Amino acid sequence: MTMDRWLYLMLLPGIIYFLLFKYGPMWGIVIAFQDYSPFQGMTGSKWVGMKHFHRLFTDPTFFVLLKNTLLLSVMNLAFVFPMPIIFALMLNELRTAKFKRIIQTLIYIPHFMSWVIIVGMFYVIIEMQDGIFQEILASMGLQKFTIMMNPDLFRPMYILQSIWKDTGWGTIIYLAALAGVDPQLYEASKMDGAGRMRQLWHITLPCIRSTIIILLILKIGDILELGFDHVFLLLNPLNRGVAEIFDTYVYTSGIVQGAFSYSTAVGLFKSFVGLVLVLAANRLSKKFGEEGII
Repeated sequence: MTMDRWLYLMLLPGIIYFLLFKYGPMWGIVIAFQDYSPFQGMTGSKWVGMKHFHRLFTDPTFFVLLKNTLLLSVMNLAFVFPMPIIFALMLNELRTAKFKRIIQTLIYIPHFMSWVIIVGMFYVIIEMQDGIFQEILASMGLQKFTIMMNPDLFRPMYILQSIWKDTGWGTIIYLAALAGVDPQLYEASKMDGAGRMRQLWHITLPCIRSTIIILLILKIGDILELGFDHVFLLLNPLNRGVAEIFDTYVYTSGIVQGAFSYSTAVGLFKSFVGLVLVLAANRLSKKFGEEGII
C-alpha cells in the first residue's frame, strides 16, 4: 500500500472529476419524475411519476426523432466506424517512417478543430454563392444550388464531415493494437507463401479483432448519442424534418422552452436505451467467444 501511494495520488484528480461532473449531477435525474420549478427546487417540486415519459412516447414527434436518430446512428456504424480501421491498416503497410508520420499528422489535425470551425469552413467553401464550389459549378455551365438547405443532402453531409473529423484520431487505438502483433507471424506466413492480402485477412485482422469488438460495443451504446453541436450547427428550418434528433430536441424543449422535467425525461430515456444496448452487445460478443467489456 505504501509503495503504491503515489499511484493512488495520481488517480485522485480523475476520481474527483468523475464524482463532481459525472456522478454528482445524476441527482438531477429525479426532476424527470417531477413538475420541476427552479423556484421550488428538487425537494419542493411536485412529484408526477411517469407523466413526462407518457408525454414523450405519445407525442408524434417522438417517432420522427427516433427515426432521424437511428438512421444517422446506423449510417455512423456503417460508414464512420470502419474508416479508422481501414486507415490504420493502410498506415501500417507504409514502410517509410517519415512519410507515415506526415500522413498521420495531416489526418489528426481535423480532430482538434471544433465543429463550429468545420461547419463554418464547409459553408464558406461550398455554400456561399461566391465560394469555390459554386464558382466551379458556374464555370462548368451548371446551375448553382444549396446543400445545407437541402434535406436530402443532410445525412450524406453529416457523415462526410464526421469521417473527415474523426477518422484520423480513431486510428490511434488501432495503430497501437497493430503494434502488438507478433512479427514472427508474418515471417511464418511468408515462408508458407502468403501474400499481403492473405496476411491482412488471416493475421492482422484476427489479432486486432478484440479491439474492434470492444470499440464497437461502446459505439453501439452511444447509438442515440450523436452529439449536439454538430447537428445543431447544420440544423435549419428547411432540413429540420430529417435533422432534428434527441440531442437538439432536449435543447429546444429544455433550454429554449424551459421544460426542464420533460427534457430530463428524454435524456434519461436515451441513457437507458444506451445501457440496454451495451449490455446486449456485450453478451452477444461473449457468445461469439470474445472478451467483451464486462
